[in-house]
Amino acid sequence: MSWKKMIMGEKMPDKDDPKYRDRYEREVDAGRKFARATKIDKAAAKIQQFANDHKKLFLAIVFGFIILSFAGNLIRMGKVYNAHQSQKSATEVQEELVRNRHKRVKHAISSVHTMPVSVNKEFIESQTKINKDNGHSEED
Repeated sequence: MSWKKMIMGEKMPDKDDPKYRDRYEREVDAGRKFARATKIDKAAAKIQQFANDHKKLFLAIVFGFIILSFAGNLIRMGKVYNAHQSQKSATEVQEELVRNRHKRVKHAISSVHTMPVSVNKEFIESQTKINKDNGHSEED
């Protein structure tokens, strides 16, 4: 293939051009068969009949859908524009998770040391009992 054809493209085929007529007819027949098989042709006919019978209502529905879509896009764009979130890299996210985990562990350790002696003693006894029930002992 030449560079000129790659950049400029080929001439658009005309349906009346004998060079492309067979290909055009095959593609049109394939499209019609697909439309019949999926019943798109009947749905399009019903929509067309509704549009012909109720012109103003059909236009109101179509333009209403377009206006709602446009308004939704504007609202979403406004929310995205006003959201001042800085993007974090995966490494920063992981570091933050590790920092939070260390904080939770330090808090748990410090809270154990601040427990009343009786609660701490009961906790140690319950852990010893659980370990003995599991076949573990503190000497292991």
